[in-house]
Amino acid sequence: MFQRFRRNRLNPHLRALVRETHVSTDDFVYPLFVRPGSGIKTEVSSMPGVFQMSIDEAIKECDELKRLGLFSIILFGIPEVKDAVGSDALCEHGIIAEAVRAIKKAHPDMFVVTDLCFCEYTDHGHCGIIDHVHETVDNDATLEISGKQALVHAKAGADMIAPSGMMDGIIETLRTALDEGGYENLPIMSYSTKFSSGYYGPFRDVAESTPSFGDRGSYQMDPANRREAINESIADEAQGADILMVKPALAYLDIIRDVKENTKLPLAIYNVSGEYAMLKYAGEKGLIDYDRVMMETMIAFKRAGADIIISYHAKEVAKLLGK
Repeated sequence: MFQRFRRNRLNPHLRALVRETHVSTDDFVYPLFVRPGSGIKTEVSSMPGVFQMSIDEAIKECDELKRLGLFSIILFGIPEVKDAVGSDALCEHGIIAEAVRAIKKAHPDMFVVTDLCFCEYTDHGHCGIIDHVHETVDNDATLEISGKQALVHAKAGADMIAPSGMMDGIIETLRTALDEGGYENLPIMSYSTKFSSGYYGPFRDVAESTPSFGDRGSYQMDPANRREAINESIADEAQGADILMVKPALAYLDIIRDVKENTKLPLAIYNVSGEYAMLKYAGEKGLIDYDRVMMETMIAFKRAGADIIISYHAKEVAKLLGK
């Protein structure tokens, strides 16, 4: 006799009882983009509902996030002046340090993650100091200033640091710098498996970080490489990362599952700007049931193995979960 799977599907309450994967507001980290000034809240044309904000507006945004049950953010800074080495990122009075201090003062219960990279701060848009001979980022020179950047974030009051530049040895470098600086309890969420992806386009609008030459393929991962993706995360775990990450997410569900099955650490995913924009525009055109597809996507991330979801959809998801 064939098995009747539908016995557990006919009643909505029974469907809820046997549901294997659950999405909660506790799963989410919401990205915020801060820039100098006051009273600034400028919507990004390629990312409807996402804004560049001055620090005072970001503080107001945190009020709304907490009302929705969201208590974790990841901060990206957009400085007034950019230069070849991203000096604003190394300054204790730079935009990211000022934002962390102000947000933690206004919202001590908000968990503040800082994106640690240089692409938003350099005039060339790459993730560190340029090796002009090979036209790529100088890995070791960038490691040196990354340690300094980590201490700026830590002193400002960051709750966790998330290095996104994909420099070899970055986790060991940051762990050493933080421990020697007296921040041995500050966790690191590694962008451990970050692909050189076409899905990042709209992010470069909001972060103003489009490379002025070339691309980031010489230091971010080839989208075709599965085994290398697993090895990247295993290496960062060995160096002392506390949380791993796969970025992007939607086209890399297989990698999320692979990393989850090959490491022991909590796993984050970054539901990136291109993924967000595609759903937004498809919803606006009436091509999809936006809320349904959005929630189905979040379930897919959790089902694949994600423990943490960084997403521009987080507020919309929280509103649906609260209904």
